[in-house]
Amino acid sequence: MRQHVEAQGGAIALEYLPAYAPDLNPVECIWGYLKHHAMPNYCAADFGDLKHRARHNLRSMQRRPTLVRAFWKQAELF
Repeated sequence: MRQHVEAQGGAIALEYLPAYAPDLNPVECIWGYLKHHAMPNYCAADFGDLKHRARHNLRSMQRRPTLVRAFWKQAELF
């Protein structure tokens, strides 16, 4: 891998990230929003019910582009 990167003459830059960095992952913001805002205190009857409710809430987030953009901006801050 290193040889390939060096052969590119500086066109590729490698960034080393920590093994676990939830602050850098916008998906963590989505799950946090789902857990704390979209579905707080939701008690599902079974796994199917939980799956249905989570999908419904994730789809509704898709229709809110400003919300999703905010998750990306949050990750860029770190």
